[in-house]
Amino acid sequence: MENLQQLPDDFLELCRSITAKRPKAVIDHILQHGFITTEDLKEIYGYNHPPRAARDVRENGIPLETFRVTGSDGRKIAAYRFGDISKARFARLSGRTGLSKQIKKSLINRYGCKCFIYLEEVDERELQIDHRVPFEVDGEPDLAPENFMLLCGSANRAKSWSCEHCENWNSIKDKAICLSCYWAYPENYEHIAMRQVRRIDLLWEGEDIEVYEKLKQRAISLEKELPELVKEIIESEIERNGDG
Repeated sequence: MENLQQLPDDFLELCRSITAKRPKAVIDHILQHGFITTEDLKEIYGYNHPPRAARDVRENGIPLETFRVTGSDGRKIAAYRFGDISKARFARLSGRTGLSKQIKKSLINRYGCKCFIYLEEVDERELQIDHRVPFEVDGEPDLAPENFMLLCGSANRAKSWSCEHCENWNSIKDKAICLSCYWAYPENYEHIAMRQVRRIDLLWEGEDIEVYEKLKQRAISLEKELPELVKEIIESEIERNGDG
């Protein structure tokens, strides 16, 4: 069990200042038990994506280190405990919430109330602020709007999964690689998590849903997957206009 007497008062103050549900659950558990496992996160707290919970803690300025323990089924699983406390970002504590609100407002004023990935209009309450370059790669950036982006929950989860399975996240940690990635600048990128692929996220809503349903029915009648049909239509249009 973690000995609270060995933790500096300013570090404990930082821990207790964090009130968001997910990081607070992780921090409180570590304070009580010394560490938390991915099994704990899933079974006790219902978090099916443990790396996201750990990331929340790190983004609040508290260093975590990952190690391996034996789970209840005898297999090795990941666990988290406090890392080098000297690296805790105490300076970020004061006014952080207010700055986040200012950054969000600035981004909305500049780009509109929409998700940067899906480009869909989203209620302001559903938009989440995310680092363009993950904290795990480049640490905490200057609190300037250009270092952040607004994502809906679905896009944020997709980005988290892709980044966490990227070699740059896990070992290389080169900021330049992130800056040329789709997940940082979807409007101008060279790769997606170091893979040479390109993607378009299409959204049909309102009256456009009827078009989507027609596309889906055509795909079914042709025994094709919907993305395959959409690609064929785009390629046909390019060839028809002599752009091929």
